[in-house]
Amino acid sequence: MWNSKFTALLFGFFSLPLTLTTLCAKEGMYQPSKIKSREAEMKRMGLKIPVEQLYNENGTGLNNAVVLFGGGCTGEFVSPQGLIFTNHHCAYSYGQSLSTKEQNYLENGFFAKSRAEELPCPGLTVQVVRKLEDVTGYITSNLADTLPEAERNRIIKERIENLTRAYHRNQHTEVDIRPFYEGNEYWATIKETYKDVRMVIFPPDGIGKFGADTDNWMWPRESGDFAVLRVYADANNNPADYHPDNKPYRPVKYFPINISGVKEGDFTMVYGFPGRTTQYLSSFQVDQVQHIIDPIRIQARTIKLDIWDKYMRNDKDIFLKYASKQASVANGWKKWQGEVLGLQQNNVIRIKEQQEERFMAQVANSPDAGDRFLLTGLEANVKGSNRHVAAIEYSREAILGIEAIQASAVFNNILGLFRTDASQAQVTDSLQKIKKSLAGFYKNYLPHVDQTVFEGLIPYYMQQNDYVVAPQMKYLYSVYGRDAHKWSNSVYNNSLITSSQRMYDFLDKATKADSFAILGDPAYKLYYEVTSYVKNDITPRLTVNSDKINVLNRQYVRAQMKYNPARKPLYPDANSTLRIAYGNVAPIAQKEGNFFLTTLDMKIPRHNPEVDEFRIPQRLTDLYNRKDFGRWQQNNTVPVNFIATNHTTGGNSGSPVLNGKGELIGINFDRIWQGTMSDIYFDEGFCRNIAVDVRYVLFIIEKYGQAGWLLKEMKLNK
Repeated sequence: MWNSKFTALLFGFFSLPLTLTTLCAKEGMYQPSKIKSREAEMKRMGLKIPVEQLYNENGTGLNNAVVLFGGGCTGEFVSPQGLIFTNHHCAYSYGQSLSTKEQNYLENGFFAKSRAEELPCPGLTVQVVRKLEDVTGYITSNLADTLPEAERNRIIKERIENLTRAYHRNQHTEVDIRPFYEGNEYWATIKETYKDVRMVIFPPDGIGKFGADTDNWMWPRESGDFAVLRVYADANNNPADYHPDNKPYRPVKYFPINISGVKEGDFTMVYGFPGRTTQYLSSFQVDQVQHIIDPIRIQARTIKLDIWDKYMRNDKDIFLKYASKQASVANGWKKWQGEVLGLQQNNVIRIKEQQEERFMAQVANSPDAGDRFLLTGLEANVKGSNRHVAAIEYSREAILGIEAIQASAVFNNILGLFRTDASQAQVTDSLQKIKKSLAGFYKNYLPHVDQTVFEGLIPYYMQQNDYVVAPQMKYLYSVYGRDAHKWSNSVYNNSLITSSQRMYDFLDKATKADSFAILGDPAYKLYYEVTSYVKNDITPRLTVNSDKINVLNRQYVRAQMKYNPARKPLYPDANSTLRIAYGNVAPIAQKEGNFFLTTLDMKIPRHNPEVDEFRIPQRLTDLYNRKDFGRWQQNNTVPVNFIATNHTTGGNSGSPVLNGKGELIGINFDRIWQGTMSDIYFDEGFCRNIAVDVRYVLFIIEKYGQAGWLLKEMKLNK
């Protein structure tokens, strides 16, 4: 059963009077190195600059202004002195780690008044793509489909390693080689990594996270989801570890900012690192996502999030500790709900079946007999994997969704250490390193909160069918009279991992003779029984199917590239490599209205001091009441967010939204809920990306944060 939150979302979705606009979304996440093939259409839609300015290999392309932020988001250079814009939610874990009770940047924000006040973000990196090269010929030469998959993968891995070594032309350049089109192509990304990144602007949650989980994936939005950081380099402008003597990095390219605003129909581009899409799935695989994978994830996370929410809303200390991980868990939870509903609403399984019917007609007389049996093989292996996939998802989301159980993985490392021939001195040294590594976990962990999650997720897991539940878990459950509360008391009162003091004391004194203390640990027992069952009983059976599916997927994508039964532009699925999407500013009609832009006039009335995610900072309300908008006003208010028809996904968070001149007009941060199925199927009527209007970004920096000194670095165009 869906919980009340999901039911409300479900009702709201189907009650929306959605209509299509004359401007349709433009499907595609195109490789910059191949963007020349899209130039004619882009020019018709409003591109004003040659595509060679978007990407080229002589070092002057705008690819040099786009950064992979922290490994999972995008950012962009906006000044010649290394300033970057990205999303508030991309920088959130760093804002959280820099916060204390005395300096709570989540609640109050952070606005540096000079470079001297900028805060180092340990562990944060940004990467800049210098060049893209097709290396398919080297990687896949003489690899027949009849080659055993394990051997094929071994050869490819070896070739990638050899080529990677060959690409290291200097100490600052590195290479990343990845498959495209399910392994039918391979491309090398040559890039540089910068390790000294410092926080400059981090808006308070009432701006940067306004609406939080309630508004996530929705439209309209009024979120100031942005942050400003600066990249530093050594005296020669090369990547360097943090050092107080480092200088602001001087980027090869940076984006000028257009402050004239957007209007309906304006051409837009999104340049970034989209994470993962699966556009070429068979109908059988879509069915598995829609009816098995997503529902399990949604249900398990609903239980956990409901528990976290109750604690977080009643205790600011708990909120501070759990804010970042709660946002991460909730992001997927809500996205998958929209995905399921979008797949249902658009009848995507049937659309895929129709594509497959066209494909079978096209290959009926093909001289390649293998093409005629691709779908039969996919159907048999996907359906054969369904229960294995379900068992893994339940284990991952329900059992490993409990923090103490997931953290118990560290005991495997300790047991492995005990089984070596290392001396006691070496063991002690390694245990102290493990102790240090656990500090981050305990900093944001509360046993009593996790115990309540345990009592919610264990019964959910135990009620599943026999194939899902690890046999020994049934025995352990019976020992406690099938009472999750009794079981949780045993775990949380006695386990080492649930108490930092117990764990640290153990690590300080442990010797190789202490293996039995770990093997008897009640949290580790759960971890071991479930992961061992998955490893020994589920994964081997799934691997039989998945190995065959991998081969068939590669062959089916190759066949789709040849026959194109979907009758759409063919582009590789997103894989966290640099891509360009393009579209237009366009509204979407729903019950709130038919509009493409939101403003402070829409945001301020939503203030609710009793609800954290709708609590607007007083300073912003004061600026609004005084109409103190400065040069950022439009129609006596300030634009906040806008939507456009670009094809985006996770990883595009923080991406620059550009106009036809290649100027920054916004920062991408989300999609609308109706279109989240675009990772699997792109619907031209419902898909919209959501961006923070750059005028709101500059308004918050200058008027709210009183950090106008930063604008002097930027190139502002009208």
